[in-house]
Amino acid sequence: MKNEPLIIKKRGEDGNRIISVRIREDTLTAIDKLAAETNYSRNELINLILAHGLKNIEIQ
Repeated sequence: MKNEPLIIKKRGEDGNRIISVRIREDTLTAIDKLAAETNYSRNELINLILAHGLKNIEIQ
């Protein structure tokens, strides 16, 4: 069996960044409810919602 090295990447090198945001309690509750119903994580849902919003936003 080949002895392969364990490769560990530094945090942040996966294209993701950790940020802090303020979010309304009722919005967070709705996201958590949707997460429980769909078996997505809160993080996955927030990223999906943000990506969709950015693609579909219309500035007037």
